[in-house]
Amino acid sequence: MRTEVLDVPTSKGMARVHVQLDEASAGLLVLGHGAGGGVDSPDLRAARDAGLDSGMAVALVEQPYRVAGRRVPPPIAAAAQAWVEVVQHLRERFADGVLVAGGRSFGGRVACRSAVEVGADAVLCLAFPLVSPKGADRGPELYGVRLPVLVVQGERDPFGLPEEGEGRTVVVVQGTHTLNKDGDRISRVVSEWLRECL
Repeated sequence: MRTEVLDVPTSKGMARVHVQLDEASAGLLVLGHGAGGGVDSPDLRAARDAGLDSGMAVALVEQPYRVAGRRVPPPIAAAAQAWVEVVQHLRERFADGVLVAGGRSFGGRVACRSAVEVGADAVLCLAFPLVSPKGADRGPELYGVRLPVLVVQGERDPFGLPEEGEGRTVVVVQGTHTLNKDGDRISRVVSEWLRECL
């Protein structure tokens, strides 16, 4: 297992990417963090482990605003632009196999909005915030994705429970929006789904 930390320049500042991979990876799983968090959240670690167990290279992306020390994200369009540039950089380095884009909460929103632009084959959302704290409906970001999508959602997530649909699987696990109580199940569910994607 090889581990790399890459600093990737983007038009929104420097992003940092934590990559783990074997020499012969079946694809690339790229995951972004939540709005105020980092890449070490329990659900991202569980998804990372699932990706590695499935034979994929895994890249955990720290957005430029987090690398710069800020906790409040920029407008989502700016975050999506940085994300696209990072994923394009990663695809040049790790071009083989399928590309699964995703993330937790804000990171999942970014992945959904840019899935077509980055050429993703599937999207993984952990704790997708279906409704904003101010009540805005973010359903179109998720429901507009026309690729295979897995949503892993806490049973008591205050930001809503997405609906299943064509190509969209929703798995409910213990917990709230933090998804910090059922890591083993999250890892199993993500691993099974990834194997279907490969």
